[in-house]
Amino acid sequence: MATPFVAGGELDLEAFGRLVEQQIEGGTQALVVAGSTGEAHFLEVDEYSRLLAFAVERAGGRVPVIAGTGEAGTAKTVRLTRHAASLGADAALVVAPYYVRPTQHGMLRHFTEVADKGGIPVILYNVPSRTACDMRPETVAQLRDHERIVGLKEAVSDPARIRAIAELAREDFVYLSGDDDSAVEAMLAGAEGTISVVANAVPGPFRVLCDAATAGNREQALGQAGALAPLLQALACAPNPIPVKAALAMLGIGDGSLRLPLEALEDDSARQAIRDTLARLAPALAD
Repeated sequence: MATPFVAGGELDLEAFGRLVEQQIEGGTQALVVAGSTGEAHFLEVDEYSRLLAFAVERAGGRVPVIAGTGEAGTAKTVRLTRHAASLGADAALVVAPYYVRPTQHGMLRHFTEVADKGGIPVILYNVPSRTACDMRPETVAQLRDHERIVGLKEAVSDPARIRAIAELAREDFVYLSGDDDSAVEAMLAGAEGTISVVANAVPGPFRVLCDAATAGNREQALGQAGALAPLLQALACAPNPIPVKAALAMLGIGDGSLRLPLEALEDDSARQAIRDTLARLAPALAD
């Protein structure tokens, strides 16, 4: 989920609460708090705590709350994961260590340490376009045997990678797409869902997509993906989460404020494209 701020930069928990309710009412089956879309790296420690505790209380057990806890260093990741556990998070979403470019064996040790000491189940997160390292399927295959490592969010859209990761899924290890553009193909190949950016704005239509794809209904899934494609295209106008926060503001959730070095979307044509696609989806959003 995105993290709404007021114009002065403070957390907007009122808007965040409405986002929580919108997601649950729209059929979202778990909430990810303080991930990359949530501008986690811009949150102070006390803000992180307030945001996560608020989400846990507001969700009230209706859906699991997953906390983003990934840091570049292992010890810091363990501490943040333990902190998230103390605040009531059901699981941790742990991104591959960014910037430092660890080896595959280094990543194996990193995630094992976090799972051993973090106190809650761990979902691995691989997004090479942002971290500058790629957790290979053979590393995932080793990690999935850890009793506290319960899944993977994979944001590589290459069809060969999708197939390779799908082969690793099993009852105690879930494969989740982390890329909206290729999510439908990932779910048709065996992913059990997606951790989505676009679903911030359109949880209901995205749930329809997920249900069709995970049920293997290719025609319906591709049809729903086609209906959502203009919105995905419109939200590709700037780096995440800039466009989706603009979309949420248009839907009355927050005012689109971000924290530096991110800036609000100023391109009038891009804003109009987002507004137009949301308007076309309005009947589905109402449902």
